[in-house]
Amino acid sequence: MTHSASPPLTPVDRDTTSEPPTADGPVTPSRAAAWAELVRLPALFTVPGDTLAGVAAAGARPGPRALLPIGSSLCLYAAGMVLNDWADRAEDAVERPHRPLPSGRIRPTAALTAACGLTGAGLLLAARAGRPALAVAAPLAATVWAYDLALKHTPAGPAAMAAARGLDLLMGAAAAGSARAAAPSAALLGCHTLAVTAVSRRETTGGSTAAPLAALATTGAVTRLVAHRRARLPAGRRAAAAPGLPGPTPVGGARATPVGAVTAALAAAYAVTAARPYVHAALNPSPPLTQRAVGGGIRATVPLQAALAARSGATATSLLIAALAPAGRLFARRRSMRKVSIT
Repeated sequence: MTHSASPPLTPVDRDTTSEPPTADGPVTPSRAAAWAELVRLPALFTVPGDTLAGVAAAGARPGPRALLPIGSSLCLYAAGMVLNDWADRAEDAVERPHRPLPSGRIRPTAALTAACGLTGAGLLLAARAGRPALAVAAPLAATVWAYDLALKHTPAGPAAMAAARGLDLLMGAAAAGSARAAAPSAALLGCHTLAVTAVSRRETTGGSTAAPLAALATTGAVTRLVAHRRARLPAGRRAAAAPGLPGPTPVGGARATPVGAVTAALAAAYAVTAARPYVHAALNPSPPLTQRAVGGGIRATVPLQAALAARSGATATSLLIAALAPAGRLFARRRSMRKVSIT
């Protein structure tokens, strides 16, 4: 959901290779690649962490039923990616003619149909996860559509994107039984998303130092809150937790704990991933460095999700989330290598 107008928590695809139009006919490797580019497939690795962090905040452990809200999140996220390009097809024809729609590799009607189908699938999976999950998924879907079709280029755009990420985390918590317990984690994830989206609005034009500096300050504040504020664990997790392992230790407070150490390490990984490109963009707000800042903010989403799970006492879940980051990078690298070999 970003690139000047795409949903940010998706890496912007900078591929400049183009293929002959294949909007009609059977599914071929080139057509499949076009659809993968349209949904920004590597970015999907940033999505399951929302659900898993929500499950952790609710005091539950991810099980087979967690696949339902994860599937719902993936569908709604992909729908937002497709709808974003459909809504921006005229702008992309000028600024990004290599994208699947302006290049003719995918027809606009096919993209809109896919966005509708993915939204319906996401709501159906949420319904299967239970009424509480559906009660969150419905406003999440509405927020995604409102952002792409109406709010993206308005001052409300970053707030809408932040709300979408927060709701995505809350859906996982609702499916696990306690959306209220996940509200602090959703707020922190939303603040990060707000900062990334604000930077992304200038990624094609550059020229703004205020947005990267604000994002840098937000990253520092979020890092401190995640690493040094103890999460309020649900009763079930407090009872199950070993003595002395409730969560990270406040600054200047008592002894460190294993959970606190894991949380601090993941929070540091989040800060390093996001902060460095923000600094570069603030010093030189050119389009390339602004785009790198957006990419860094997007990549930082996964360690942030992992840190949020760790501060809830779910160390195993946090490590599972953290493993999604290298998997996404490896997938993106292999995809990029295939494109280079084709050209």
